[in-house]
Amino acid sequence: MISFITILILLACVVLGFFVLVQNPKGGGLTGAFGSIGSQVMGVKQSTDVMEKGTWTAMGVVCALCIISVMFFEKPKMDNSGKQQPATKSAPAKAKK
Repeated sequence: MISFITILILLACVVLGFFVLVQNPKGGGLTGAFGSIGSQVMGVKQSTDVMEKGTWTAMGVVCALCIISVMFFEKPKMDNSGKQQPATKSAPAKAKK
């Protein structure tokens, strides 16, 4: 399950990166990239709102998935004294000659 959530986090990060890179730091954003066509179809104000909402939504999804992923980590085993037990997985023993 942790692998699936990790893949979702990576996809959400790619989407977030897309939204951040499409925006123009001077405020032109998507409308500046397409010239007058963008302002005729979506309008200057609407394209900025869509990009900002997309950025905040993608950021929220990444944060939520990161918090949810903690629930699927294996908890360390404790012995009776409250100390953490060593890992049970070990390397295979070498054959003696």
